[in-house]
Amino acid sequence: MNFNKKNLEDAVSENIISLEQSEKLIEFLNKQPNATPKFDFTHVLYYIGGMIAIGAMTLFMNLGWESFGGIGILFISLFYGAVGLKLTNIFKSKGLAIPAGICGTFVIALTPLAVYGLQHALGVWPDESVYREYHRYIKWHWLYMELSTLAVGAIIAWKYKYPFLIMPIAVTLWYLTMDVAVMINGGDYSWELRKLVSMYTGLLMIALAFWVDIRSHNKADYSFWIYLFGVIAFWGGMSLQHSDSELSKFIYFSINIFMIFAGVLIVRRVFVVFGAIGCSGYIGHLASNIFKDSWLFPITLTLLGLFVIYLGVLWQKNESLITTKARSFLPVALRELLESKHA
Repeated sequence: MNFNKKNLEDAVSENIISLEQSEKLIEFLNKQPNATPKFDFTHVLYYIGGMIAIGAMTLFMNLGWESFGGIGILFISLFYGAVGLKLTNIFKSKGLAIPAGICGTFVIALTPLAVYGLQHALGVWPDESVYREYHRYIKWHWLYMELSTLAVGAIIAWKYKYPFLIMPIAVTLWYLTMDVAVMINGGDYSWELRKLVSMYTGLLMIALAFWVDIRSHNKADYSFWIYLFGVIAFWGGMSLQHSDSELSKFIYFSINIFMIFAGVLIVRRVFVVFGAIGCSGYIGHLASNIFKDSWLFPITLTLLGLFVIYLGVLWQKNESLITTKARSFLPVALRELLESKHA
């Protein structure tokens, strides 16, 4: 549970703690290293700097680097990686978890470039494609780069255990499934295939994230990035499916409703956000196509909205009783996860 200075002032006014105790607590907390990401200027600078550095070696890599040749790219990548690991260790020793995690992530993000350079140096690169296409197109021979990234990412994440290190691993898992599906399908790059693979990959990533969440909820949020890219992959692939069946569209709406409730239950906003977007899209479809000439439709929606608000009031009154009873039927591990989320 998060609290701020106002909460402490309220506690003082209620004689729960003394003014002196609150001042000493604030002083103590201000001296602690910030290990949890939060929205302040320091952390914004950390992440802006980190994403610029990571983006420079991934998304924004230009063709000028090809002039270094395979050996040059490999050694430059290894040098950058060594610097990144050194900075990771320095920040770790100073208790600066956020910059340490960002520098470790930078090292993982360098892995595809290093493998690309190695393959060119060994003369085994199979076509005329260049590294900058790695983040844009699906090709079977990206597999070596992706598998190497997963291996390096697993080692660094195991050694340093910073949640942000999971981000490039989650992205790479998404890339990998796309490339494997195309390879198995004999090089078919059809849009329909990509949508299906994205949807089922997303489901697998969500399941993985949930497992990680249960295992590590009392340590750190290692599942955040897997949830994020899993939901994006699943929801994106599902939303891009085409169907003329109103039943299919209603099932899509129902899945989005379920995502909202699941997101609230496990306190994952990404489910709520994408679920809400999906529900809005379905209601827009009803308004634009099914009930476009009906004067009753807006009135019905208004009444439905007011009913949902009323349900919220009832839930607030009985939340503790309902929650306690419902959780009593759950497995211990899941119950502990939910209790930690709502503590």
